[in-house]
Amino acid sequence: MRRDVNGVTKSRFEMFSNSDEAVINKKLPKELLLRIFSFLDVVTLCRCAQVSRAWNVLALDGSNWQRIDLFDFQRDIEGRVVENISKRCGGFLRKLSLRGCLGVGDNALRTFAQNCRNIEVLNLNGCTKTTDAEGCPLLEQLNISWCDQVTKDGIQALVRGCGGLKALFLKGCTQLEDEALKYIGAHCPELVTLNLQTCLQITDEGLITICRGCHKLQSLCASGCSNITDAILNALGQNCPRLNCHELEKMDLEECVQITDSTLIQLSIHCPRLQVLSLSHCELITDDGIRHLGNGACAHDQLEVIELDNCPLITDASLEHLKSCHSLERIELYDCQQITRAGIKRLRTHLPNIKVHAYFAPVTPPPSVGGSRQRFCRCCIIL
Repeated sequence: MRRDVNGVTKSRFEMFSNSDEAVINKKLPKELLLRIFSFLDVVTLCRCAQVSRAWNVLALDGSNWQRIDLFDFQRDIEGRVVENISKRCGGFLRKLSLRGCLGVGDNALRTFAQNCRNIEVLNLNGCTKTTDAEGCPLLEQLNISWCDQVTKDGIQALVRGCGGLKALFLKGCTQLEDEALKYIGAHCPELVTLNLQTCLQITDEGLITICRGCHKLQSLCASGCSNITDAILNALGQNCPRLNCHELEKMDLEECVQITDSTLIQLSIHCPRLQVLSLSHCELITDDGIRHLGNGACAHDQLEVIELDNCPLITDASLEHLKSCHSLERIELYDCQQITRAGIKRLRTHLPNIKVHAYFAPVTPPPSVGGSRQRFCRCCIIL
């Protein structure tokens, strides 16, 4: 329903002008036209709105604006645009993506939150002007990755107003500390997916509160959280039954520099379906941990990829332990200084189809003799 200038309530179809005599408007019921418009994208709707007054009413009807993605217009979108959208769509809007819209800040989102109470998915990835803000009660999914101005105060306000959150993406929110995770653990019991990649200040203490409060958790990314240790993996196993280690197929522990062989022992025992494992920059991992992995339940016919870049304690012995991994397709060994060409060659005799990515520092060229000068390759070597 709409109101005219005199405050009289009219239906959306009573707004049509008598001069709208186009054949399509005569032949098709207005309800059917509105249904057709519901399949159009944002750009096409805006173009249709310029055809006639009748089409303007239909194209800009709030029911057509339930899902909006403004990523393609990110450079031109300012806060006032979001405010206008929220006023027009109101309770119709369910999903809004402002990914990369650098001009959108707190004022626009405040108006948005007041008008769009039924929002379920909101993507603010890369909206760096966004700081601490309150939430929407029906919100189920929120992406504020790389919004590095958000602090624990914003997370506290958010989760208190959005207790039904199921997916929360906080990748690159570098100001977040364990205190923020405590709020999430206390107020988000429905949480299924949590991404904390590169949240550098997060420690075991914060993640353990997540484990204890979010028992429905199925997906957790902590890549780049260099302060976490083996303890968090034990906590996940004890408190998050839906993060089922027996069903786990991919584990990314890159740059978790305090992870030790103890984690590999647990993975080898409890993760028979593990296919991809990243241990890059896990500098405490040794040959003994790889030995357990090579003898584990996943080794013979499941494990396909293992990444060991910058693991300084790994030697050719680890490659010997991986010979029994018959499904292994790729291994990353960049900057593993104790790995040799001979060790890789021996591995390939057992796994001839494996792709091995390794780096060997170039040989220091000898002094030039006479006029000849030998050339040395300084590229990465793909074996």
